[in-house]
Amino acid sequence: MILAANLKCNHTRASFGEYCEFLNANLGDEILSKHEILVFPPATALNLAKHKFTQGAQNFYPCEKGSFTGEIGLEMLGEFGINCVLIGHSERREILGESDELIAKKFEFAKSQGYKIIFCIGESERVYKNGKTKEFLTSQLEKIDLNYENLVIAYEPIWAIGTGNTATSEIIDEILSFLRTKTKAPLLYGGSVNLKNIAEISQIPSCDGVLVGTASWSAENFINLIKEAK
Repeated sequence: MILAANLKCNHTRASFGEYCEFLNANLGDEILSKHEILVFPPATALNLAKHKFTQGAQNFYPCEKGSFTGEIGLEMLGEFGINCVLIGHSERREILGESDELIAKKFEFAKSQGYKIIFCIGESERVYKNGKTKEFLTSQLEKIDLNYENLVIAYEPIWAIGTGNTATSEIIDEILSFLRTKTKAPLLYGGSVNLKNIAEISQIPSCDGVLVGTASWSAENFINLIKEAK
């Protein structure tokens, strides 16, 4: 399984250094033979050390460098050996206003570099209650190459992110099975994944892994969660 930690706007360079040390010390061969571990720290905490996990970037701008105040370009990511990125997370879409056009540009740029792309999609509670989830997710996927060999899709219903309202196994299986008709890419679930539900979620037939938020912010908690994954 792919087990990915999105640390969001948490951790300093010093605290993430400690996080890395703990993960490296506790990711044994038994775990690494079964799972692929990804960690996405904030840009200010990116770590130069070698790791047993893949370190990715939460955000970037589709450029090498240039006049883009406050942004992170290819040259900066290259300094840390980054070749894995998150694109399309609902917080970037909803809170920070990233348009479908910008998200598509990010995808094409990352694809041109051969990056592993964790592409996030998910519907709001209103869309979910109106029974329009599948149509909405289809629209979010229209502008990207679903056959890209380094693509991973993470389904994160907005109504379940950080709310404690995890989608049921039946809902997750239905949606991931629907997405499987559109792509061969690995499919992840994200949305209030924690120690209490990871075992059940990881056994859903259509689920290839999880994208974890709050429950991954503590390295010890993330390791315990990894150990519970089936």
